[in-house]
Amino acid sequence: MQIDRLVLGELATNCYIVTGTENRAVVIDPAAKGEQLALFLRERKLTLDAIFLTHAHFDHMGGLRALVQETGAPVYLHAADEAIIAQMTHGRMTDTYTPYGESVSAAGVMFRVLHTPGHSPGSVCLLAEDTLFTGDTLFAGTCGRTDLPGGSWEEMQRSMALLSALPGSFDVLPGHGETSTLQSEREFNPYLRGNGV
Repeated sequence: MQIDRLVLGELATNCYIVTGTENRAVVIDPAAKGEQLALFLRERKLTLDAIFLTHAHFDHMGGLRALVQETGAPVYLHAADEAIIAQMTHGRMTDTYTPYGESVSAAGVMFRVLHTPGHSPGSVCLLAEDTLFTGDTLFAGTCGRTDLPGGSWEEMQRSMALLSALPGSFDVLPGHGETSTLQSEREFNPYLRGNGV
């Protein structure tokens, strides 16, 4: 599994392109510049199997419409976030979403889907091999804000407990900012450690 990170959009959102087997790929959070993402895939001769959204906020899906038009790839979104799409993106970004199951296989990679509400009702983290894509749930040193529509501090507390309890350590690739590891966050992040919740 190869991971490329592109920082896109006005809010410097991390978009991840995960390349698996047989030149197939997944895009996580196409934040902006969908045409540029499609060009990235074409230049590397990659077929896009799926687009994964960690949640339905505009800064994580600004490039979605163009990327879907260019590739026809299915878009995965937790069903609990469908209700906030119109409010958070000024209208639907695509006509059809596929709800996540407990896991999704794409590009020859198995992604375990962890429902981690708090930042939004349908926020998810995606666990693939030794990597945890955390969207706006967990950042290096902090957690996502809970004051936007559908946010909940109580649910964020439960989501932090869920992530902290995962066995082992993983590379943490958040929706904004620098990468980290789950073990480092357990030791130094007050929200994951419990001191801030």
